[in-house]
Amino acid sequence: MAKVVVGMSGGVDSSVAAYLLKKQGYDVIGVTMQIWQDESETAQQENGGCCGLSAVEDARHVAERLEIPYYVMNFKDIFRKKVMDYFVCEYRAGRTPNPCIACNRYVKWESLLEKSLAIGADYIATGHYAKVVHLDSGRYTLHVSSDKDGRSKDQTYALYNLTQDQLAHTLMPIGDYTKDEVRAIAEEAGLPVAHKPDSEEICFVPDGDYASFIENDTGIRDVPGNFVDTEGKVLGEHRGITHYTVGQRKHLGIALGYPVFVKEIRPDKNEVVLAGNENLFTHTLLAGDLNFMSQPGIPGKEEVWAKIRYNHRGASAIIEMAGEDRVRCTFREAVRAVTPGQSVVFYQKDEILGGGTIL
Repeated sequence: MAKVVVGMSGGVDSSVAAYLLKKQGYDVIGVTMQIWQDESETAQQENGGCCGLSAVEDARHVAERLEIPYYVMNFKDIFRKKVMDYFVCEYRAGRTPNPCIACNRYVKWESLLEKSLAIGADYIATGHYAKVVHLDSGRYTLHVSSDKDGRSKDQTYALYNLTQDQLAHTLMPIGDYTKDEVRAIAEEAGLPVAHKPDSEEICFVPDGDYASFIENDTGIRDVPGNFVDTEGKVLGEHRGITHYTVGQRKHLGIALGYPVFVKEIRPDKNEVVLAGNENLFTHTLLAGDLNFMSQPGIPGKEEVWAKIRYNHRGASAIIEMAGEDRVRCTFREAVRAVTPGQSVVFYQKDEILGGGTIL
């Protein structure tokens, strides 16, 4: 009987993943990853999501219902280094990070898999909406989930940088189901989280105020600088670059009598470039820190469907290598607000070819 460690966040998706795997005959162990830092119990409770104490209690109740062993494992240090510190450094460098992608790669997979294999497990499993596929070539990749209406629930974008070894030891049992079907399974199984709402915010910034979190975390006050136009003309003063991201219109703190958006952030000059919406479109981008799934690289030019952010529908593009560990992506039609620090993920049909970080 194969042994699988299920990362249980206390939500309905990971709970149903554990239920389905047990039903399929796996020896299932439930684990919640302790990633919250040294906060008060009240703060931990308020964080919610996969960070709060409520997640542990909900996951424990599900494990009791399923009659499977359950443990809480400490991942505080790796979460601090690979997710929180990365998040802070990227914003302070004028880029917009995706902490969930970093958490998936380094915490939910690399660290959890290492500990799971050490205790004799064959696999780890999560409640992500994606499908692990073993190709005829011997490589592993991900296919979009069955719940891909507008790809609103499909989570492959946030998993593009998993390694071949990680994919070989991964099960994603809810990839064949829609969200409504998952909730129905949970209700039928009597799981206490069947109707628990999804967590949408970044777990360690539950109020969404990234700039205040960064200031409190580092003890360094954000330095005001200039808003400028594309010609370099000073338009006003901004509050500090951590308050802004490319494409932003709301909460800029400046009124010019016409709509403007953040086009670029220049940390070396402490400038935020504002422009009209028409100036936010581009046909090309460069990406680095590449990871390939369905094939080991790009031998020439490849036609792909490229997503430049999690909620981006995607667009037709041609990709080719542009140096070592760099890819150039050329879109057939211009895309809006390409954002340094975010990821671009390349699909061929329903399959991930690879992806990287936008430069």
